[in-house]
Amino acid sequence: MQSLQVLKKYYGYDAFRPGQKEIIDEILSGRDVLGIMPTGGGKSLCYQIPALMLEGITIVISPLISLMKDQVDTLKEYGIQAELINSTLSSAEFREIVMNAKEGAYKLLYVAPERLETESFIDLMRQMPISMIAVDEAHCVSQWGHDFRPSYRRIAQMISFLEKRPTIAAFTATATPIVKNDIMILLGLQSPFEYVSTFDRPNLYFEVRKPQNKLQEIEAYLKEHVGQSGIIYCATRKNVDELWDRLNRLGIQCSRYHAGLNEQERTQNQEDFLFDRVPIIIATNAFGMGIDKPNVKFVLHFNMPKNMEGYYQEAGRAGRDGEEAECILLFSTQDIVTNRYIIENGTSSSSHNKEYEKLNSMVDYCNTEGCLRSYILTYFGQESLEDKCYNCSSCNNDTEETEITIEAQKIMSCVKRMHEQFGSTQVADVLKGANTQRIRSLKFNELSTYGIMREYPKETIKELISFLVAEGYLYLEGTQYPILRLTTASYEVLRGQKQIFIKRIIEKEVARNTIMREAISDQDIDFVLMELLRQARYEIAAENRVQPFMVFPDITLKDMSRRYPINEEMMLQVSGIGEYKLAKYGKKFMEIIVEYVEKNNITVIPVDEWDNKKVRMTNNLGAIKGEDTKFAKKSAPRDSHHLTYELYAQGKAIEEIADERNLSQMTVEGHLIKCIKEGMEVDFSRFIPQEYEVEIMEAIETCGPNLLKPIKECLPPEISYTAIKFTVAKYEMIHVD
Repeated sequence: MQSLQVLKKYYGYDAFRPGQKEIIDEILSGRDVLGIMPTGGGKSLCYQIPALMLEGITIVISPLISLMKDQVDTLKEYGIQAELINSTLSSAEFREIVMNAKEGAYKLLYVAPERLETESFIDLMRQMPISMIAVDEAHCVSQWGHDFRPSYRRIAQMISFLEKRPTIAAFTATATPIVKNDIMILLGLQSPFEYVSTFDRPNLYFEVRKPQNKLQEIEAYLKEHVGQSGIIYCATRKNVDELWDRLNRLGIQCSRYHAGLNEQERTQNQEDFLFDRVPIIIATNAFGMGIDKPNVKFVLHFNMPKNMEGYYQEAGRAGRDGEEAECILLFSTQDIVTNRYIIENGTSSSSHNKEYEKLNSMVDYCNTEGCLRSYILTYFGQESLEDKCYNCSSCNNDTEETEITIEAQKIMSCVKRMHEQFGSTQVADVLKGANTQRIRSLKFNELSTYGIMREYPKETIKELISFLVAEGYLYLEGTQYPILRLTTASYEVLRGQKQIFIKRIIEKEVARNTIMREAISDQDIDFVLMELLRQARYEIAAENRVQPFMVFPDITLKDMSRRYPINEEMMLQVSGIGEYKLAKYGKKFMEIIVEYVEKNNITVIPVDEWDNKKVRMTNNLGAIKGEDTKFAKKSAPRDSHHLTYELYAQGKAIEEIADERNLSQMTVEGHLIKCIKEGMEVDFSRFIPQEYEVEIMEAIETCGPNLLKPIKECLPPEISYTAIKFTVAKYEMIHVD
């Protein structure tokens, strides 16, 4: 059976995500693999599918019991033989699993890395036909990783004890070049196939806010997102408890999680969140690794995390189902102080310098006015986005620039007169004209820059300093107590050779997340049916003691509520439904859909028209079921892309349509391409320059039609993404099977 057939049979999906097929093929060929893919990028399928196809058993090394349990429970829901060994097992349970493993009862066996240190487990491994060892969260092997686990360093030694070396596949969501090198060396990977996917998550919106009152900001946000599932991260247990208490007193239902709670309360609170009994959980970074809850709509950070690795992994827990989600960080200068304290008291002194460097990068992220997504990509060693992403607070707002050259010159001059030996707080005090004993003892009150910015609040001065650091006009040297230094750019400003502008953000009402991607439009969904299916899912999950998404994820319920599948053939074409899930849960959902369709006189699109993504309804339920029953026709909704097409058909340009509909031009282009896929006529010559069409087509043939950036890199710079998008649409129309 081919890997694509396995994907459809067990997981119910028709196509792999980028990188999955390549990794799976390399593993099946017997080659070691290192896969670096963002949270929600589909890493687990990269080793689960080969495990099903290879002879013998796959050992999965995973750092947390909760992570292992969630994955094993999910696999069992797909009808896959899997088990885990952990410290919570009784002696009888452990013996039974060991016996079954020896007899080949499992395709995947999950273990914690500490288990590899026991002689009894190594003996067990010698008795099993091991085809592959998959190392999840592989960054834990590196002391420069954000979740260093010393036991991960014993994996290579354990493998050396085996009579026959299996294929080794290592996976992680975040890895800097240093961590990546550690993974390959310390795990003993042999000429591995390396796949580093883009760290960009197009469905996630990123924003940094600097509110005067964080509690009020959180309250306002939650009132606008009632009923949505979300995580709020805090830096300390005290912050978690205070926020949890305040929100509950306001009647906002939420739970909490941190290491100060007893194990029973932590477990109960986590399960309440995972099983959708409570929509919001407030937590420290102790919560989250391995939490596979796909319908998290927002991740809020009440405090700035201490490094980008931790932040991106936590933020990445939003939108794992591919639906739009928000990642919003609330920043204040006090967060810097808090994180310095955490670093000083939480790690060995040998790693402090590195931790402070990471903290400085995190502060720069909070102060940059450049694209937040590009900043993240650059940090992880990837190319920044060429254009605005239209899905972060920097790119998605109109900005009004204010010149601050004079203010910058005052700050730089003060740094120079203080001999570049002091930090932001001391410089701000001098500029503000603070009358402190330290300033008087150092005679800084006699400097020409003393009190030169006394009309500004101290916090404003510090924000300006942070902005100048983030943009490279000043440099922080040192770790725990960094001092300000001038840069080459500083002297250009001081000599009047360069001006500096800062942006005042003005909210812009444009559609976010205009990245081209296949998605189910919410306007196509019957939300009444969706709610009926959601309630049925909740009841089934409770009966089976599994998380609701393990029955069917939201995206599957949306597809059902869009297409009205009323028989097994149609159900198997719904995204996320494989043969096992259909047999286990399909009947109940089909009964609900059939009853709903009959009650509301809805006609249904037959399966053979689904690929055309046509919204019109042509056949009635009786025809599909082979019965004589007839129902009245129900009008289809006027979708957003159809409204765009009407304006296009009137001869209006993309820019005009965007202005009239208050959309971005990228969204309008996406609408027209969707119309092309639905069979509507579009004049390609309006978007594809005739002199470049053949060249673009050749690039598509070379690079494939799935990703735009590789195509762009093969072409002259004057060829726009717009031309490429419409040429890809034309190419796919020509090459329809």
